[in-house]
Amino acid sequence: MKKVLSVAVATILFGSVAVTASVPEAEWEQFKAQFAAMSKRVSALEVENQKLRDVSKQTVKVEDLAATNTELNTLKKQNSETSWAEKIKWKGDYRFRYETTDQQGMDDRERWRIRARPALVAKISDTTEVGFGLATGGDDPVSSNQTLGDGSTSKKINLDLAYATWRPIKNTYVTAGIFSNPYYRVQKSQLVFDGDYRGEGIAIGWANDMFFANAGYNFIESDSSEGDYGVWLAQLGATFTPFDGASLTASAGYLDIPTAGEAAIFDDGFFGNSFVVENGVQVYEYDYKLTTASLKLVLSVFDTPLAFYTHYVRNSDPDDLDTGYLAGLQLGSATKKGSWQVLYQYEKLEANATLGLVTDSDFAGGGTDGKGSRIGAKYAIDDKWYVGATYFDNSTGFDLGDNADYKRLQVDTGFKY
Repeated sequence: MKKVLSVAVATILFGSVAVTASVPEAEWEQFKAQFAAMSKRVSALEVENQKLRDVSKQTVKVEDLAATNTELNTLKKQNSETSWAEKIKWKGDYRFRYETTDQQGMDDRERWRIRARPALVAKISDTTEVGFGLATGGDDPVSSNQTLGDGSTSKKINLDLAYATWRPIKNTYVTAGIFSNPYYRVQKSQLVFDGDYRGEGIAIGWANDMFFANAGYNFIESDSSEGDYGVWLAQLGATFTPFDGASLTASAGYLDIPTAGEAAIFDDGFFGNSFVVENGVQVYEYDYKLTTASLKLVLSVFDTPLAFYTHYVRNSDPDDLDTGYLAGLQLGSATKKGSWQVLYQYEKLEANATLGLVTDSDFAGGGTDGKGSRIGAKYAIDDKWYVGATYFDNSTGFDLGDNADYKRLQVDTGFKY
């Protein structure tokens, strides 16, 4: 392009005399100005082309590439070293309670209590998790409540959870150790198992969108020198949609607890169950071969859930005092901020209907041989914070003890995380 421009300039210069002889001077000056502008534009294009050629010749230096790879490897290592934090989570709950008890023939009692249950859960692979949890309270198998006071002395903390869960195929689980009770309890019924009860042993289960099954073995004593025995359990259930806006859940199960002839399991008590004396020692009179069944129907009433439910248990070993049941209804569900629920439930649990040690520790003072009503209400202040109250109007000892009125009020606030 420069050569073409030079030839044009020479031609113009040598021919300038002839041109000026025939072209007016004003037109000639205009032509020279246009030519100068064109020359300036060509020079600018040459500069831009040179810059593009220079950029195209540039290459990434080897040492720069190596430095970049080193930084990437460092980031990968740091990510690997800190990825464990993404596999571990804290979970648990805390409850603060005021409680008053009025039992016929005994002094009235008031107390303030707490329950704290933090747990650490690690997902070590896509199919396996390991959990470890602590809880307040003593060694009671059905209560983690800790009464406040006693001169502000330090309170006890106990092992609450220690388990591993393996999910070898879809919808199945195998759990071993100390774990939350996997047995399905209709509307959190405590007719057979208290809500604080933890299984110790092994459990397996399967569930899909409609059916579920649970089975397991829970140790009462695993040391053969102490007479090893435990609880065998199995359960089947299903959830149906009988019509639009309704769901129906049914379950049936069997438990085998071979306690006949065994000494008291905890705290030298039988918790309402029958006992006899053998060789100078008080022992359970019966085994607990339990058949259970439950049914729950949930409807929607003005966009509010209404649940009707019932739970039944019968022990086939004794000839009488062998049956227990509860029936209730709940309107609402306090699970989200601003939601609420109210509940009424009636229960009757004969002395040998189930193992008194592990049944509801609140109803009729705990254990079997009780009957009466439970009335409750709860309001969700936030998604994870609630307030509530429960009132028990019961009688206890109507089968084997001294029949007495029993009234209990609990006012709670609780948090989940």
